[in-house]
Parts: sequence; C-alpha cells; structure tokens
Amino acid sequence: MDLWRETAEFALSEDAGRLIAEQKAWIAAEPSNAKPYYHLAALLRSSGDRARALGLLLEAVRLDGSLAPAHAALAEMYAVAGDPAAAWRHAIAARDHGDDSAALLLERHRVPVTMTERELPG
Repeated sequence: MDLWRETAEFALSEDAGRLIAEQKAWIAAEPSNAKPYYHLAALLRSSGDRARALGLLLEAVRLDGSLAPAHAALAEMYAVAGDPAAAWRHAIAARDHGDDSAALLLERHRVPVTMTERELPG
C-alpha cells in the first residue's frame, strides 16, 4: 500500500472515530432525540456495520416516526436484505414525510410490492 493511501485511510478513520464519538455523546445528552441515532447509523452503515446501523435506524423511527431519511435508509437496507414488504413499508413512510427517494429506488429496481392493505402504513 502506498504512503498516500495509508495516510488517507488513517485520516478517514480518525474522522470517523471522532464523528461516531460525537453522535454517541449526543445520544447520551438527548436520548429521546432521533437524529443522532440516524446519524450514527449512517456512519456505522458506511463502515460496514449493518446490524448495528439497522438497530439504530429502527430506534430513530421509533422515537420519531416522521424522520423520513431514517425510513428511506431502512427501505434500502431491507431491499438489499431481501425483505420487500419491510422495504416498501419504510419507503412509503419516507414518502409520506416528504422523501420519495426510497420509493423511486424500489420502483427503479422493480422490488415487488408484497404488502397487504393491512400492512400499509397510515
């Protein structure tokens, strides 16, 4: 590995560690605020820790069901995991709160709508 790549990776890991610590501190200070859970999930998801990211996103939408970016992220994760019903449930929730990106993504990739009317949010 060349020196520049090593330096860049070290700098990125330092920044990621600092950002993760900031989000954890925000959660500790405001445990009922959904936003730091969402931000921490995004950081963990980008580092490959999908299981912890999923749990944090679920907590974010439990705390604030109108947090559209968290629903959109959940829709993407469930689509990749092969759970189209959960993917659409969160895509529709995101769209209902102003973010149609996940629904458009699912449509573009032809993720089948498998929910019954009872499972639809709202």
